[in-house]
Amino acid sequence: MFRFSSSRMTDLPESLQHWFDAQGWALHPHQAQMLTAKDLPAHLLIAPTGGGKTLAGFLPSLAELGAAPGGGLHTLYVSPLKALAADIKRNLRRPIEGAGLAIRVEDRTGDTSNHAKRRQRADPPHILLTTPESLALMVSYEDAARTFAGVQRVIVDEIHALAESKRGDQLMLALAQLQGLAPGLRRVGLSATVDDPAAIARFLAGPAPCPILMADPGPAPDIAMLRTDTAPPWSGGGAAYAIPAVLDQVRQHKTTLIFHNTRAQAEIFFHNLWLANEDGLPIAIHHGSLDRVQRERVEAAMANGSLRAVVCTGSLDLGIDWGDVDLVIQIGAPKNVKRLVQRIGRANHRYNAPSKALLVPANRFEVVECLAALEAVRDNDLDGDPRGPGPRDVLCQHILIAACSGPFHADDLFTELASAGPYGDLTREEFDACLQFCATGGYALRAYDQWQRLMQRPDGQWQLRDPRSTLRIRQNIGTIQDTDTLKVRWRGRGGAPLGEIEEGFAASLTQGDTFLIGGQIVRYEGLRELTVEVTRDPGRKPKIATFNGTKFATSTQLSHRILRLLQQDDWPELPEHTRNWLQLQREVSQLPEPGRLLIESFPHEGREQLVVYGFAGRNAQQTLGLLLTKRMEETGLAPMGFVATDYATLIWGLDAVTDPEPLFDLAALEAGLDGWLAGNAMMKRTFRASATIAGLIDRQIGGQRKSGRQATMSSDILYDTLMKYDPGHLLLDITRQEAMRGLVDFDRVRELAARIGGRIDLRRLSRVTPLAAPLFLEHGRVPVHGSADNRLLEEEITRLMDDSGLAQLDLGGAQE
Repeated sequence: MFRFSSSRMTDLPESLQHWFDAQGWALHPHQAQMLTAKDLPAHLLIAPTGGGKTLAGFLPSLAELGAAPGGGLHTLYVSPLKALAADIKRNLRRPIEGAGLAIRVEDRTGDTSNHAKRRQRADPPHILLTTPESLALMVSYEDAARTFAGVQRVIVDEIHALAESKRGDQLMLALAQLQGLAPGLRRVGLSATVDDPAAIARFLAGPAPCPILMADPGPAPDIAMLRTDTAPPWSGGGAAYAIPAVLDQVRQHKTTLIFHNTRAQAEIFFHNLWLANEDGLPIAIHHGSLDRVQRERVEAAMANGSLRAVVCTGSLDLGIDWGDVDLVIQIGAPKNVKRLVQRIGRANHRYNAPSKALLVPANRFEVVECLAALEAVRDNDLDGDPRGPGPRDVLCQHILIAACSGPFHADDLFTELASAGPYGDLTREEFDACLQFCATGGYALRAYDQWQRLMQRPDGQWQLRDPRSTLRIRQNIGTIQDTDTLKVRWRGRGGAPLGEIEEGFAASLTQGDTFLIGGQIVRYEGLRELTVEVTRDPGRKPKIATFNGTKFATSTQLSHRILRLLQQDDWPELPEHTRNWLQLQREVSQLPEPGRLLIESFPHEGREQLVVYGFAGRNAQQTLGLLLTKRMEETGLAPMGFVATDYATLIWGLDAVTDPEPLFDLAALEAGLDGWLAGNAMMKRTFRASATIAGLIDRQIGGQRKSGRQATMSSDILYDTLMKYDPGHLLLDITRQEAMRGLVDFDRVRELAARIGGRIDLRRLSRVTPLAAPLFLEHGRVPVHGSADNRLLEEEITRLMDDSGLAQLDLGGAQE
């Protein structure tokens, strides 16, 4: 965290200076800069993992509080993880207690007791560590002005992670409110991995100036692809083939973090690793669907260095300081360079010590993607999509939060919210539409009392129509939309919790079925009071549980790198099996090119196959499958189904495509998307998420959480009602915008169309090509029911009639 030096620190209280001297510590240059910049309204520090950036953020607060402790809240620290807040609390105690400073530090998260939360509002500590959701709840109280009156600094840690989600938008709206309560509030953003520092600065400070302090990045990471005796399979994401090589690496290092992109893959890999762990090495699993007690147990074991390996997901992406971690292994292609860099930083959490990491491709194509990611890390080419406008469902929620804290003038609230970085382009018309929605629910719902939430007083101020609704609003604050989950417990009175699984997976279980959770094979015994009860059953092959979580798509920048890499004459960095595969593709067809679209067409097993190598990411390639099969139906072709990966979409049907250009008319594709979205289940799911965030649908009522089925029924009825009677409703507009950006990722389809500019290479071939072959092994095939079904049925009837001689008979009006 510090470098050792004889030079002294400046601007620190004498007791703290003496304590640092006793440790032999001196400031890094970026830490000294933070002390110099302490009076700026806002600034952003970008420093490598292990560079002491979090302490750098706190040094001005320690200096000011050490000189004049006073009373009340001085510094607010916000992080995306509760565990990170707890870790920071432990780390701050050492200099505070070592220097004998009278500084109170407390955390305030969902795990904090109600008694402590009430006390903190009335008597806040000097430094409060919290999360975006807890801060949003705190600013909703009527006494928020008193609680935050003296706050002078806010530190936003891991700001890059918050800027990528609605949690960050929610936080910036809360900070805009805080700025009104404490006009002198100074903002500090901290991050190790930022692709666009200027954009993050605007996100943090809005229109205010925000200098960016760049620390010395330190040595380049020691990162490579893990070489294995066995070649990776053609498809799949488990990387079971690499278990022996991974175990060998675990033996050679103190503590290894083994990252996975999904929770299900982490469970499978941990189970296989455990079975192969003949040395009995202490290993564990950690992900967001496991019970909090189990996660905390793993974190404590990591902190004291008693684990040799932890199989994990994004739950350990961020900056918790695990000092003994000396190796990070990424299983499966990282999909995103910025995320990979963040994960690499978990190893050697020390300044000026290179982080060591290994990439393990799960299948043959991921070998290419991993090589592209390695090159991007070495070039410090971080990826990131430009931020869209601040989401309006979050804005609606914050308007209700503001109303909970007291009456407001619309003009004042609009000015306040438009000062938040994500909402700098907010128009008054958009704000007024959100305000009216919060007040009445919209045209089709204004007759129902439950959505009449705000009223305007004679003096022009807006307030809650019913003050009792504050409890309901507060219970539903937040932007994290969990997939419907059920708790899993050991069977019996007081059975210990294991974690949670998705409701849909639980519904597929019958008594006696087994599944993996927390690395253990458990037997499903039944459902009791919305809790899945299980017993131990280690001897049977388990089903694969489904967990809430994101399935990442390969980023645009990484996709472009892969395309450029494919154009090399040779690939000396790739293993021989992958080089031979790509070379064979070049011989029998061609390799995709950056500025063109390669489409292959060939017969296989009695069907015509069409492969579109869009390299647009999984969601966009899936959307292409939906839209292209729809266009094929409209143009008289007969598609039967499709499957998509990050790099290609495979469509099969009865007819060969001879002219692909009409299929890729962007306007026609988007028109087809609008029609498809309107009645699609994905659209309803998106509506439900936005309606819940905006406050139209409650997940918590009177402290009781609705089941997933109840919430789905409510949202489906509302969606169908609005589509029929109020198709221009604000939430339907929000839903379409969210779907286009998220689930269907139409921006990537637009990017693909712009990139190829109509340059399409159609290769008609006689058989399956090397690059297309893995697509036939992919799961998630989507059937298309249309003209192909009718043609096949007619052909089958004709064949039956021919076989039986009925074709020669006059059947009269049978075909009329």
